Amino acid sequence: MIENTIRRSILLTLALVLIAQMLYIPVATSLVFLVIWLILLLNTRASKKPFSKILTYVLTLTALFSIYLSHKTFIGVDAGVAVLSTFLFAKSLETKTRRDVIILFNFAMFVIASSFLFSQSFAMALVILLALLSCFIGLYRLQTVGFSQNSGGEIQAIKQDIGHVGKFIALAVPFFILLFLFFPRLPPLWHIPIPENKATTGISDSMSPGDIAELSQSSSLAFRIIGDIQALPPRTELYWRAMALDEYDGSKWTSHFFNQNVIQLNPAELKPKRTLKYQYLAADPSVMWIMSLEQSVPNEARFALGQDGRITPYRLSARTEPIQLKWLGSAEPPQIKNVTLLEKLNTRYVEHLDVQSQQLAQTLWQRSHQNPERYIAEVLQWYKQNRFAYTLSPGVLGQNRIDDFLFGSRQGFCEHFASSFAMLMRYVGVPSRIVVGYQGGQLAPDGKSWEVRQLDAHAWTEVYVNQHWRRIDPTAMIAPQRIDGGMQDYMEQDRTIFGSQQSTWAYQQFSMLKKVRVWSDYASYQWQSKVVGYNAESQQQWFKKLGVNSAYAGGLLLVLSIGGIVAFYFIWILWKKRKSLSPLEREIAKFAKNLPLSQQKGASESFRHWLQRLAENIPELERGSFEQAIRLFEQEIYVGTALSSQDIQCFKLLLKTCTQSLKKSEKGLS
Repeated sequence: MIENTIRRSILLTLALVLIAQMLYIPVATSLVFLVIWLILLLNTRASKKPFSKILTYVLTLTALFSIYLSHKTFIGVDAGVAVLSTFLFAKSLETKTRRDVIILFNFAMFVIASSFLFSQSFAMALVILLALLSCFIGLYRLQTVGFSQNSGGEIQAIKQDIGHVGKFIALAVPFFILLFLFFPRLPPLWHIPIPENKATTGISDSMSPGDIAELSQSSSLAFRIIGDIQALPPRTELYWRAMALDEYDGSKWTSHFFNQNVIQLNPAELKPKRTLKYQYLAADPSVMWIMSLEQSVPNEARFALGQDGRITPYRLSARTEPIQLKWLGSAEPPQIKNVTLLEKLNTRYVEHLDVQSQQLAQTLWQRSHQNPERYIAEVLQWYKQNRFAYTLSPGVLGQNRIDDFLFGSRQGFCEHFASSFAMLMRYVGVPSRIVVGYQGGQLAPDGKSWEVRQLDAHAWTEVYVNQHWRRIDPTAMIAPQRIDGGMQDYMEQDRTIFGSQQSTWAYQQFSMLKKVRVWSDYASYQWQSKVVGYNAESQQQWFKKLGVNSAYAGGLLLVLSIGGIVAFYFIWILWKKRKSLSPLEREIAKFAKNLPLSQQKGASESFRHWLQRLAENIPELERGSFEQAIRLFEQEIYVGTALSSQDIQCFKLLLKTCTQSLKKSEKGLS
């Protein structure tokens, strides 16, 4: 039978496995695992089996059926790990013997480690570490439960087990660190693909009024910029581009497939006056779009530059790693080759919708003498004169959305201003399109990276004038503080942006959540960059700091370091053992060190019997030193009288005399 202390370790391990995987496996499968866990809990308390083999089969088949319904297969990362977890929980239901427990804990260590295929975040690593510790405690308890005698209760026994296992892990940690730092870092043999139905958060490939306003109420991290932060453009120029949307059906903006055409740019031909290399690190690797500064190109062959300036990977990977980009600064953008197609795509609109807005556009167009530059200024001035409001709660628009916004509510977020401005351009034949991405951001707590959050999501307009695309952001006219100081500062200054009478309370909730997320994201970034992102390049930089110039030198340093740790442990154990001995015991150990094997103290011999055995072949006149040594030893050990330094010195001299007498006896016998 399995003791309850071991069953509790099994319960804790299974609970941690469920916590680590419940966000990634089907909900029905998680519920089955929870039912199995509750059955095991009842079995621990009732000390009997409240289940049968039939129930085990039913629960296992239910979990497998839910996995197949969700993934349509049992093969792959998500489905495969879920199947392994199902077998682990099924095994726990039939665990009866000591052998079963050993198999269960070892299988659990494999399953919990496979959770890294879902996520390599700091939180996941912490849960996996706790699960492994629980497995080690269970295996340790399994070995000691037969002879363990603890009168301090079950809680005290658990504390002792944690202490013993913790010591073993602490002794192994230096070896793990050395292997992590110095063992050759090989490139990944394969990449884990992102499933096609994987849900993503953030900017999407379409936009309807209200989409970005809803996104901007989240303080979660979107991406991080790594590099020379001081060399970034001013905040007003920090437009992080995702893609252009150029097709409008009256309610939604989408992107024409023409924008996905890959173009090849040679930065040297553009002759930029200023360039900047930086790294982009996404918070969610499943997001398809790389958010880059406008006029940026990828520095890696696995990424493509699209016709509309988008940067996308040829193949998505679940690995979160920095992406090398290069900003071309104020370089002249390349000439558009197919201008006819461009003008056709970016001047289309639904003629029977938003008639009032079309009339306004024609009036302003005639007032500007059909000059595109003057017309842009006229439209922006019209926005400014008509007291539009910038708000996260714009309300619901009708079928004629542009008319309802321009002449009705006049309350909206960036997508409302960008969308209406683009359509006012199109109504008079000026090519225009929407660009979605992010604007602004803030410095990370360590001041070494730039954080851009979902609340920085933004939409602006591009107008094709003078044979080039020109960025026009009507939001800067309505809410200039949003662009100058960033969305986070704007929310602090004007809390009515939340659009309700409880705006102060809404802001307090938002602000508190944002602070927690900032430090949580920072801790995750340190984990990702220092541990998960430790690759061959990072290792070479670490070697240079130590003055190591080759892999062979690094291997030699690894071997020497491991040898040094082993030597340190050996010396430490000897020192600790020596420190635990009394002065008399240390002198006895020195005395026994020079004796042959036949004269060594037996395991069951007392000190008196040992010395008396050694003195059997010694002349009676020389046996006095043996008797005096026995008397001094028993005086401290049995009487409890502490010996002075003089007595200890006397004991040392007596043992030395005994040694000389034994040597004389051996010579006489020979």
